[in-house]
Amino acid sequence: MTVPYTIGGIDHVVIRARDIEGMIRFYRDALGCALEKRQDDIGLVQLRAGAGLIDLVDVAGPIGREGGPPPGRDSHNVDHICLYIAPFDGPALTAHLAAHGIAPGEIATRYGAGGYGPSLYLEDPEGNTIELKGPADAGK
Repeated sequence: MTVPYTIGGIDHVVIRARDIEGMIRFYRDALGCALEKRQDDIGLVQLRAGAGLIDLVDVAGPIGREGGPPPGRDSHNVDHICLYIAPFDGPALTAHLAAHGIAPGEIATRYGAGGYGPSLYLEDPEGNTIELKGPADAGK
């Protein structure tokens, strides 16, 4: 079956959060996403991640309460989010993350939308797994 459209990429990912301000600091300051829009009246913060958005929903806010219990070690609301980054300079990247108190996993070659390339995993303050994925030719 042919669909009447072409998928152009991820538009947005929604993460339910217990500590909105801590999550904003992580995604904005440590990962470099730009704060795009805040709608505190409904408990929604939107951060720009390249062409897409990462939406943070406060579990204590109006729309957050609709989603049930808050996320935790045993009840994640996403498996992981992969953010494409370029350039991928492993030593500079790990030093930057360490400066923000983040201990990333091992850099390895993994397959993604652009093919095989370097990536690493880390966790945000609420235990969601984030993969930072470099260009397919970054390791060559």
